[in-house]
Amino acid sequence: MDFSVVFWVFVVFAVLQPILRQRFLESMRRRRISQIERARGSRVILLVHREERVSLLGLPIIRYLDMNDSEEVLRAIQLTDPNMALDIVLHTPGGLYLAATQIARALGGHKGKVTVFVPHYAMSGGTLIALAADEIMMCPHSVLGPLDPQVEGLPAVSLLRVLEQKPVAEIDDETLVLADIAQKALTQLEQTVAQLLKSSMGATAASELSKTLTSGRWTHDYAITAEEARDMGLPVKTRMPSEVLELLALYPQPILEMPSVEYLPTPHSRNGK
Repeated sequence: MDFSVVFWVFVVFAVLQPILRQRFLESMRRRRISQIERARGSRVILLVHREERVSLLGLPIIRYLDMNDSEEVLRAIQLTDPNMALDIVLHTPGGLYLAATQIARALGGHKGKVTVFVPHYAMSGGTLIALAADEIMMCPHSVLGPLDPQVEGLPAVSLLRVLEQKPVAEIDDETLVLADIAQKALTQLEQTVAQLLKSSMGATAASELSKTLTSGRWTHDYAITAEEARDMGLPVKTRMPSEVLELLALYPQPILEMPSVEYLPTPHSRNGK
């Protein structure tokens, strides 16, 4: 065979291979989503954010909740019978407060049962969405996170503590402005959380839990385990369906380097069966 033909076949294959792989994954995801929906009689909505890398520079880009996500989730809810169950699969580090609030309120107002599945983590805005669920399904080691608002990358509660620890005359104008915004953000988020929890926990318990989650007692990346979330009064269960884990596995992290974790992807048992 002519070398040039071999070369161009290789080029075409190299170009098409990622596209074909993506189409294959999309087909597998849709098939698995359809299977879960039939088995549970529900609408399945996934909100998955993976870290991706710029193709040439290899620089990490963190994906997070944005307004496009809220539009898409709200659209999916609008296309669903109000009495049909919703199954939300969450895998996210969080993101925009407005986007998370819109999704959470839409779920909270849905008549059918809402179940949120957290296979690994749903932090910050992801936790806010989870609070709107009738049931939160977690793995024993998956986690939620605190809801303390951040202002310009700084914890709102920490900004307010600056005002307590220093005379106003010694604080620069920018910090004073940020502290004012921080107070508003903290109040708004505390009210939103209390409102979401009120129907399931009662006003008093909802208010107390909202203060706990937004008070800044932990760092923003503190891991709230399933057991701890249950102790807080959240409707957490740890019976994660294997189908959900298998579905999430169809959203792989793009790999441009040697993987840091590797194993044979088959069940193993001591008896070798």
